[in-house]
Amino acid sequence: MDQRSHWNTIAPVYRDEIFDVFASDRKGILKKYFRKYRNTRHTAFDFGCGIGKAFPYLAPSFKQVVAMDISDRCLSEARNLNYRNLSFRQADLTDETLKLPRVHFVFCCNVIMLPDPEKNLAMFRNIRRSLKKGGAAVIIVPSLESYLFSAWRLIDWYRQEGIAPDHIDRDELSGFLGNITDTLQGIVTINGVITKHYTAPELNVILPRAGLRISKLDKVEYNWDTEFSDPPSWMREPYPWDWLIECN
Repeated sequence: MDQRSHWNTIAPVYRDEIFDVFASDRKGILKKYFRKYRNTRHTAFDFGCGIGKAFPYLAPSFKQVVAMDISDRCLSEARNLNYRNLSFRQADLTDETLKLPRVHFVFCCNVIMLPDPEKNLAMFRNIRRSLKKGGAAVIIVPSLESYLFSAWRLIDWYRQEGIAPDHIDRDELSGFLGNITDTLQGIVTINGVITKHYTAPELNVILPRAGLRISKLDKVEYNWDTEFSDPPSWMREPYPWDWLIECN
């Protein structure tokens, strides 16, 4: 898939089509991390900024914010938010020859999830290259454990209604229709888009390869209605989540 064309097509309908992590963060954990790293003398880097969902948190918290994305149309939408301390640049963030800003803080939300592991590793490395000494990054990525748990929850829900797993419509589990090696690598299909999901042990292997040290692996939790239409009232904890990686 041509990522630039893909995101340029999505840009005009981004708010309707793309899951809003900030609005769905049920415990407000992202705000906690923005408060932790807030420093109005420092520069932040929104790595894969999209249409600027993180700007209301980053712009007031840092002296300068550098916003980069592969999609010029997403950047055009982001510029409409009119924050004065932002600068913008269109770039392929998988390019390891890219000239990157040197910053104190990097935020990256559900960007490093391509089906190509080398391109994902390149993005982790680029985050490392952009950090000044003593700098930190907060990276959000999809959780494979959560995806599998959500599938189990769906099967259990059907079972409680008297429907055996073999009788569930295959479309309900369409994310697993790839080959077995894709599934084992966390490569599943979300709304027709092939998307990489990560396990916690995998992150503990991959990030050091990119030169990043994980200081904390946290969860951004969501309500069940982000996974299913009209989930039953008994479907509560544990909730689905993305991984939040705090690293330096």
